[in-house]
Amino acid sequence: MTEKEKMLAGEIYDCGDTELITRWHLAKSLQQRYNATDSREREKLIAILNDLLGSQGSNVWISAPFFVDYGENIHIGNNVEINMNCLFLDCNRITIGNNSGIGPGVHIYTVTHPVNPTERLPENSLFWKSFTAPVTIGNNVWIGGSSVILPGVTIGDNVTIGAGSVVTKSIPKNCVAVGNPCRVIREIQHR
Repeated sequence: MTEKEKMLAGEIYDCGDTELITRWHLAKSLQQRYNATDSREREKLIAILNDLLGSQGSNVWISAPFFVDYGENIHIGNNVEINMNCLFLDCNRITIGNNSGIGPGVHIYTVTHPVNPTERLPENSLFWKSFTAPVTIGNNVWIGGSSVILPGVTIGDNVTIGAGSVVTKSIPKNCVAVGNPCRVIREIQHR
């Protein structure tokens, strides 16, 4: 099993693996180009995102600056707006459904590390030992600014996450959830 396959399977993997670090550097180059491109150059921005992201639907708007680990593990639906200063650590799959919005400064993490220092510290490597879990954001979701979504979280359809929330566990569909840790405060009657 390659280190990339281990990473995507949620097993401990080596972040310094040649295949992974090569893609990481390419993603940094593409995000730098994206962030430096004039926001009026829509076709150029779309072309860069096509090289950076795993997939994107129609009518996707990502305000610069935008930061990723690999980019290729990010899959975005149709009619999605991602505001400025978002950071997506896509060491596993990040899926964002149709008609969803991500507020400014939102962080989505799919990667974490062992909590025991003797397990996370590397032997002859620059990088800590890591493992991952995917993040899934449903359709018609609004993630308020400065929220943090942790590995393994699924946010159901028609959900609003209040600004500044830390989403540590999955959130069911049709509700408003806020806080640290994020919790459901009311249901939404979806038509």
